[in-house]
Amino acid sequence: MSVEFPARKHTVIFPSTPATLPLKNQKNAREESLKSLVESKCRALFEDYCPPWWLFNGHALTLYASMCKFSRIDQMWYRREMLRLSDGGTLGLDFAPIDTSHLDDNSPIVVAVPGLTGGSHEAYIRAILCPASTKIKNGGLGYRVVVVNLRGCAGVPVTSPRLYTPGHTDDLRLALIYISQMYPRAPILGVGFSMGAGILVRYLAEEGPASRLVAGCALACPWDNVLNSRVLETAFLNRNLWARGMGINLRNVLRRNEAALRGFHDHPLGAALPAALALRYPTLSFFDSTFSSRVGGPEAMFPFPDVYTYYDWASSHIVLKDVMVPLLAINSTDDPLVRAVPVDAGGNPYVVLARTRRGGHLGWFKAGGGRWVTRPVLEWMRLTAEDLVYDLTKRPQVYIDHDGFFRDVGRDGMGCKLIGDGGVVNGNRRPKDMLHGL
Repeated sequence: MSVEFPARKHTVIFPSTPATLPLKNQKNAREESLKSLVESKCRALFEDYCPPWWLFNGHALTLYASMCKFSRIDQMWYRREMLRLSDGGTLGLDFAPIDTSHLDDNSPIVVAVPGLTGGSHEAYIRAILCPASTKIKNGGLGYRVVVVNLRGCAGVPVTSPRLYTPGHTDDLRLALIYISQMYPRAPILGVGFSMGAGILVRYLAEEGPASRLVAGCALACPWDNVLNSRVLETAFLNRNLWARGMGINLRNVLRRNEAALRGFHDHPLGAALPAALALRYPTLSFFDSTFSSRVGGPEAMFPFPDVYTYYDWASSHIVLKDVMVPLLAINSTDDPLVRAVPVDAGGNPYVVLARTRRGGHLGWFKAGGGRWVTRPVLEWMRLTAEDLVYDLTKRPQVYIDHDGFFRDVGRDGMGCKLIGDGGVVNGNRRPKDMLHGL
């Protein structure tokens, strides 16, 4: 699979030999190719995107997404459930809608993984999840949705000497164990945004046919972290706006959780913390070389010898060929944060790659309001959740240990359990110390 700097044109790339997928309720045709299904069911994917004239390039689109307030658009309220992980960490799962009286136990579920320092409050998440969770009679899909808020983000406390990285998939894996146990008859779809898209792709590749997600959608995935980081650090605007913005965001996650993190003084994280907290205006790669690549994960794997070895390990383009469920990936060729994107999927029959000429990073704003990307994603969700046949009995088996942790059979080293109700979360409020939309 190759990653390149593609020409700026609207392109949808199908595998040379698309997967043939089983269909529900078809009298004459029990199977159909992924290509023909997308062409007939996801028509919005082929419609060219044209931004408002005043959002004239990728920087303008991304800056608009980052700086403007969208609190009155796609409003969402969630019910939070707190998961304790077997390593002592904590995840916050935000469920919507709060009133589920109209949902069945087999209603499809959309699980969202936010970007670098995001959470369920992000406008790009609400642009998808609001219509996905709206009742059918009101024009929505009528699905249950869940946002996986990572350690230390969106009000989730830090309770172990570990945060998160773009290369680790275990936290998503544990969230899916819990969700699938709560709703064993429901098909689960995944949608990832930016860094969360990379985590989603890596999870799908690692799980193969055992994935708890029956399909996925990756939006603005960074893919090759090494190549994109080098490009991000070269151009003046990229380096001083976006690379520094992301580095400062990560530093602010540490500062927000400083009291808890300082409690791990006897752990390598505690030794690396003071230098990271003292950074004034770090770029993403400088923060990662100071902190994430050194103490971002288990001591058996960390530290990495340098930041680019860490980025290479955490990249998702190298595993795209291993995905074994339908996956739609959408990128924009003018995205200032993601310059290099795949031009093929290594022959993977399950992967559809789409590129728009414009859009910025998680922008795709339309002149009349809303975002172009919403319709293609909703059509993909409806296709994969409602038209395809899945055997949910093939999900990995789970047992409950003596401490109440859900664990996969054969993966005894990781588990999760519910530790409490986090109450109602207003998804329309965003933290003030972050550059949003990334």
